[in-house]
Amino acid sequence: MAQEADPTREPSRPLPPHERERFERLVLVHLDSAYNLARHLVRDADDAEDVVQEACMRALRHFAGFRGVNGRAWLLAITRNACWTLLQKRRGRRDDREFDEAMHSPEVESPAPEADLARTLARVEVRRAVDALPLAFREAIVLRELEGLSYREIAEIAGVPVGTVMSRLARARAQLARALAGERRSG
Repeated sequence: MAQEADPTREPSRPLPPHERERFERLVLVHLDSAYNLARHLVRDADDAEDVVQEACMRALRHFAGFRGVNGRAWLLAITRNACWTLLQKRRGRRDDREFDEAMHSPEVESPAPEADLARTLARVEVRRAVDALPLAFREAIVLRELEGLSYREIAEIAGVPVGTVMSRLARARAQLARALAGERRSG
């Protein structure tokens, strides 16, 4: 059975070799950052991989129109939009998945098991606190603290004023501080 062409998508045209090299240099080198953002926004490793693949395909399809020099911000904006699209599709369903410590905590060998355990527990606390943030705050924290983007770059990616980015970060940090202080008191 033949598949029908999607009229909303432009036909894929191969990039000329010089444009392919430019795409690889400006965009593809930032796939880890795109995955990191997607993983924190959609909260599912498989969905994050799918989102990044979709974002990469969108970037490739529209690369001929890209005139900027900041491929990272451009790819992260595309990834962010793909995440929001997926989250809107999911909106009717509740996300009842439990926090999966094995998925969220990488295994690292350490000569001191107690120190390793303390670091792992602290990492788990922080990840739980970040995952509990509202989506807009979580997005701002990931882009600033994990990806190291400037306020201006975050504003560009999120499509909001710089002041909104600053406000979201301040509120997110305050919520994280409260959550982590509560964890320490209860632990």
